[in-house]
Amino acid sequence: MVPMALNSRRDAPEPPDFSHLKRLARDQLIYLLEQLPGKKDLFIEADLMSPLDRIANVSTLKQHEVDKLYKLENKPIVSTCDQLCFLIRPRIHSVKWIADIVNTDKAAGRFRRYKIIFSPQKFYACETILEEQGIYGDVSCDEWEFYLLPLDDDLISLELPEFFRDYFLEGDQRWVSTAGKALHLLHSVYGPFSKVYGIGRCAKMTYETWREFVEDGEQRPRQPEVGNVFLIDRDVDFVTSLCSQVVYEGLVDDIFRIKCGCVEFGPEVTSSDKSLKVMLNSSDKVFSEIRNEHFSNVFGFLSQKAKSLQTAYDKRRGMDIQQMKMFVSQELKGLKQDHRLLSLHISACESIMKKKTKQDFQELLKTEHCLLEGFNIRESISYIEEHINRQVSLTESLRLLCLLSLTENGLIPKDYRSLKAQYLQSYGTEHLLTFANLRKLGLLVEQQPGDTITAMENKVGKLVTDKAVGKLTDAFNSLAKKSNFRALSKKLALIPEVDGEYDLCTPRDMAYIFSGAYVPLSCKLVEQVLDRGWTGLEEVTRLLNGNEFAVTAGGSGGEIKTKHDSQRIVFVMFLGGCTFSEISALRFLGRERGYKFIIVTTAITNSARLLESVLDSRV
Repeated sequence: MVPMALNSRRDAPEPPDFSHLKRLARDQLIYLLEQLPGKKDLFIEADLMSPLDRIANVSTLKQHEVDKLYKLENKPIVSTCDQLCFLIRPRIHSVKWIADIVNTDKAAGRFRRYKIIFSPQKFYACETILEEQGIYGDVSCDEWEFYLLPLDDDLISLELPEFFRDYFLEGDQRWVSTAGKALHLLHSVYGPFSKVYGIGRCAKMTYETWREFVEDGEQRPRQPEVGNVFLIDRDVDFVTSLCSQVVYEGLVDDIFRIKCGCVEFGPEVTSSDKSLKVMLNSSDKVFSEIRNEHFSNVFGFLSQKAKSLQTAYDKRRGMDIQQMKMFVSQELKGLKQDHRLLSLHISACESIMKKKTKQDFQELLKTEHCLLEGFNIRESISYIEEHINRQVSLTESLRLLCLLSLTENGLIPKDYRSLKAQYLQSYGTEHLLTFANLRKLGLLVEQQPGDTITAMENKVGKLVTDKAVGKLTDAFNSLAKKSNFRALSKKLALIPEVDGEYDLCTPRDMAYIFSGAYVPLSCKLVEQVLDRGWTGLEEVTRLLNGNEFAVTAGGSGGEIKTKHDSQRIVFVMFLGGCTFSEISALRFLGRERGYKFIIVTTAITNSARLLESVLDSRV
C-alpha cells in the first residue's frame, strides 16, 4: 500500500508556527497566578485539566508557588492553605460551589484569600451568583483568555464541547463572543486575512463579532501567514457528523475516545495490566502515516512497516565494533520507539476489529449507505427496528433514526410514531425529552402535511383552487418525499458514480472517508467556495437556509497584499464541532489542490458525543 501522503498533486505550503498560541496562554496564566503572591493551592475544573497540561505542566505551576493541585469536585475541600485559587469554566454550579467554600470559612471565622480565574472568559451570570451569595467582595476575579489549543500542526481546538448544546439547542449566544475573540486572536497573530467566507447563522454572528474587535483595535500592517477563512455551522451538515467513521483516527476516537489529542489505551491494547496514555499527532511517525487511511488499508501498511523495521534491525549482523557503536548511538533509539508505536497501533487495530465484528459493522455500513443513496428504505427501517428492539445501543439506535430522518427530509407520521414508540419501549419513556430536543434541532422530525411541494404540484397549483391544491398536497405527501439532502446531494454530486468497486487504496475524491459512498457536504462546500465563491451556488444556499457570506477583509488601506503561499493556507472554522472524518477529508483535499487547511473547531465531536449532548432523560 502506498500511503496517501505520497500521492500529492502539488506541494501544499508549510503551516504557520502555532506554538505562539501556547506561549501566549502560558505567559498569561503565569501572570495571573503571580497576582496572588505566595504559596497557594490550585483547584482545577475537570475539563480544563487536559488542556492545562498541554500549556503548563505541574513543574511550571510549582515554579510559580502553586503548592498543591486539586481536581474541582462537588464536595468539601481538604486544603489547609491560606490562599486558594480556582481555575474554572464560567459555569453557575462551579461558582456556587466556590461560594459555599467561602461562606463555610466565614462561618468558621477562618480568613483566606480567594481568587477565581475564569477560562476563557467570565459571564455576567457568574458575577450575579457571587453577589447573591454575599461573597462578591471576598474574592478577586480574573479571566484567562485561553481561547485556542493547538492539538497538531493543522488542528486547533477551543475545547468547548458545550458550545453545540448551548447555541444550537438552547439558543444561548454567549459563546459567540468567545468564537469571535478566538478568530480575532488568529487574525492578530497570523493575519490579516484577505477573504472570509461562511455559512450559517452562528458563522455570520461570529464574523460580525470579530469585525467589531478588528475595528475597535489598532491595525498594524504586517505580512499575513494565512490568507483565507471559512466559517461553517455544525447544523449546516448534520449528516456527515452522524455517519460511521472508517478512517483510522476516527475509529480510534469512536472506540477509545481521543481527548485533547491524547488517547488512553487499556490493557487489551498495551498487553499488560496497565493503561497507557499516548499523544496522537504528526510527531508519531507510525500514526501520521495511517491516521487518514481507510481502515481496510491500515493492517497492510503496518505489516509493511514491521518488515522494514526488521530489515533495519538485521543490519546489525556483520557489523564491526565501530559500526555497532554508530548504530546504537544514532539508530537504535529511533527503531525501538518505532517498534513500540507499531506494536501499540497493531494492538489498537486488533481491538477495533474485535469490537466492530461483534457489532456486525458491515451490515450497519450497508444500511447507512442505503440511507445516503435513498435505496431500500423499507429494508433500512426494518434494520433500525431490529437494532432498537435488540437494545444494541441507545445512542447508536438514535443515530440511525436521525440519519433516516435527515436523508428523507423527516419521517412520514406512521413511521415516526411507530419508531418513537419502539425506542421509548426499549430504552425508557424518560427519553421523551430527548425526542423534543432532536425535533428542535431538526435531527429527527415528523413530516407535516404540505412539507414537500414537488415541481408537478407547483404547476398544478397554478391551474386549480387552494382547496384542490390542499387535497393534492395530501396525495403527494403519501408518495416518496423529496428532501433537501437528496436535492443537495444531486446538486453537489455527493454520491459518487463508480463503475465497479471504489478504489480505497488510491482514492480519487473525499468520499473515501465513507468507503466511497458519500462526499461530506461540509468539505464539499469548502472546496466549491474556494474555487468560485458562492457564485453559482444560489440553489445550494437556498436549500441550506442561506446565511452565506463572502467578504474581502481589506483594512483601511484597501486590498491586503498577500504572499502567494498565504493564499493557499486556509483556516476552516467549525462552530459546533467537527469530526476526524472531516479533518481527514480536508487533508486529502489539501493534498489534491495544493492547499494547507488548518482546522479550527469549538471541539472534536463524533456521532456519540453529538447525541449525548442532547440526551435528556429527566423524568
